[in-house]
Amino acid sequence: MTITKAEVLDWLRAYGQVIEDQKDYLTELDSVIGDADHGANMHRGFKAVLVKLPSVEDKDIGTILKTVGMTLLSTVGGAGGPLYSTLFIQAGNMLNGKEEMTLSDWAAALEAAKIGVVKLGKAEPGDKTMVDALTPAVEVLRKATENGHTTSDALEESAQAAKEGMEATIPLVARKGRASYLGERSAGHQDPGATSSFMLLETAVKVWARKE
Repeated sequence: MTITKAEVLDWLRAYGQVIEDQKDYLTELDSVIGDADHGANMHRGFKAVLVKLPSVEDKDIGTILKTVGMTLLSTVGGAGGPLYSTLFIQAGNMLNGKEEMTLSDWAAALEAAKIGVVKLGKAEPGDKTMVDALTPAVEVLRKATENGHTTSDALEESAQAAKEGMEATIPLVARKGRASYLGERSAGHQDPGATSSFMLLETAVKVWARKE
């Protein structure tokens, strides 16, 4: 099963709606261990993305994702802007010229996205960041692809791994970002970046997963 360019656009639009619906929740999470702006920043960024998308609907998937990344870079404040910008740009670089993508293509793109985020943010699993959701999601997706799982099953398994990674940030003491200033007081709270990353992959399941 392939994922078409139209479905990639549907995913981005759906995620924009998720961010709008969950912006207060993301800000609530960030208010405890951050600057209380993750939800508002992501909402502003994806509002701009949704305005921009019609101008690139005729482009390839790589160009579309890189345009999303550049739009986020110019509109999202805080740490989230550069990190999410990098995520989409690196994924886009792996999908240059493609009008549709296979599960293997998506696995490679998501891995490149994760590597870019790690390189930029200097975060590792266990640091209480979006990397805690992305890393297990990438690993599970790669294994599912190698083991011949259906696209729908692989997407669902990847999103579930991201969810578990997100929830695993709750007891962690933050070692990166604004939350690290709180030291031990950052424990007991879910990381907002890991949460929005999980939402990104959960949205992919809802839009792309179907029974083969």
